[in-house]
Amino acid sequence: MPSPRIDVLDDYDVLSRAGADMVSVFLRSTPAARIVVATGATPMGLYRELAHRRGRGELEAAEVTVFQLDEYAGIAPDDRRSLLGWARRSFVEPLGIPPDRVVPVPTDGDPETCAEYDREVERAGGYDLAILGIGRNGHVGFNEPPSDPSAPTRLVELTPESIDSNAAYWGDVEHVPRRAVTIGLAGLLRSRTILLVASGGSKREIVQRAVLGPMTDEVPASHLRASADLRVLVDRAAWDGPEPA
Repeated sequence: MPSPRIDVLDDYDVLSRAGADMVSVFLRSTPAARIVVATGATPMGLYRELAHRRGRGELEAAEVTVFQLDEYAGIAPDDRRSLLGWARRSFVEPLGIPPDRVVPVPTDGDPETCAEYDREVERAGGYDLAILGIGRNGHVGFNEPPSDPSAPTRLVELTPESIDSNAAYWGDVEHVPRRAVTIGLAGLLRSRTILLVASGGSKREIVQRAVLGPMTDEVPASHLRASADLRVLVDRAAWDGPEPA
């Protein structure tokens, strides 16, 4: 199994620029890349840096296809809590990606609809790049613990930890839906490249467990180490391990 490439950056701004460097290089070699895009706080600096580069004429992303990573169940597209809306505002629109090049997850959560989604992605060649954050309980997307590497795209019940974490975005825990649909670990692990970003002291313990601890269903992000090409970007506040070689 290949070892992940781990870069420990001085702070969040440096991390965001390093992530944008990696994505920019990827897009130069694969202009029509199929990219899974996470929401959440950590990737936002990376996305803003990409938008700045596009504004300066340094980046072109019009041929990219964006795949939504996850979505709350039962949420209308115009709901302020829609994660698809967040992805459009933070990534799709700033990078000039045409709206018809955005692929939502099947938000009804029907098992056959989700299975057909996975089959269609596989027939299309899978994902080229997955940009992921990590939850404080080790989830990626909404692959909540326990999640095994064969987990498909599916409807999930959110854990109390995820509900509490997401309350910060929507003002109150009562506003957070209790179920969501997520791309499964099985699909994510078939991505050509995975970029995992983590920032801040609140992520230090889970980053150590995911990157340096045993691979376990109780820390779903730990299974990303089975990827053929996993790149981990963390700032010093989120790192409590040895200096990477």
